Amino acid sequence: MSFVPTADELVPELTPAQEIVVLARTLWREGYDDHLAGHITVNLGDGTLLCNPWLLSWAEFRPRDVIRIDLDGNLVEGDWPVPLGIPLHLELHRARPGVQVALHNHSQYGTVWADMGEIPPVYDQSSSLGGGDLVLVDEYDGGVDNSAAAAKAVAAMGDAELALLAGHGVFVLGSTIRAVHQRAVALEQRCRTAWRIRAAGSRAGTRLPDWYLERSARADGNRFHGFWESSVRAELRREPTLLS
Repeated sequence: MSFVPTADELVPELTPAQEIVVLARTLWREGYDDHLAGHITVNLGDGTLLCNPWLLSWAEFRPRDVIRIDLDGNLVEGDWPVPLGIPLHLELHRARPGVQVALHNHSQYGTVWADMGEIPPVYDQSSSLGGGDLVLVDEYDGGVDNSAAAAKAVAAMGDAELALLAGHGVFVLGSTIRAVHQRAVALEQRCRTAWRIRAAGSRAGTRLPDWYLERSARADGNRFHGFWESSVRAELRREPTLLS
């Protein structure tokens, strides 16, 4: 007799604020750890967004610290300041209202490829998880605390779900926290593996066939049941009171 656990048996039910915190914590361990940098927004569909606050790193903020802002960047609810780089998210959610979750940070290896102005090859299966189209925004027009520069970056992305922002970092979009988690983990693994292969002196092409890469790119990031849940459990083992 096979056992198929329900979602409740895999992880506790999480509020959107709790999901943001767990996403930030698990990605911090994946290399999204540039000090105070980084923003996560969840579109509530009422003209407001949930996001992590300014002044707290992804390794330390908790659900009670999550703030709510409007699409002009004004604080609606919460006790902490709005992140300085939030114009990138504001421009994104205005231009693409169907995007539910957006994540920006300066991940360790994603930033290397963004700085080189190259899109890394996909060398292995795990690097392709989550799907989505990865593009390079090759022109640096200034920090994304500037609305004009942020709007140019968003426009340059087109309809892509992932971007390397030259001289800056990465931008990952999805329909759920689960999807953004899987895409962000896979993107950093893709960048890390490709850098190591390059550092080893190899410029070999990917071993994965075109049909596999095309199929993987069409994934929405929501179908790998258990991937997100395992990360939630790992964070709760490390810090049992994290959700309080």
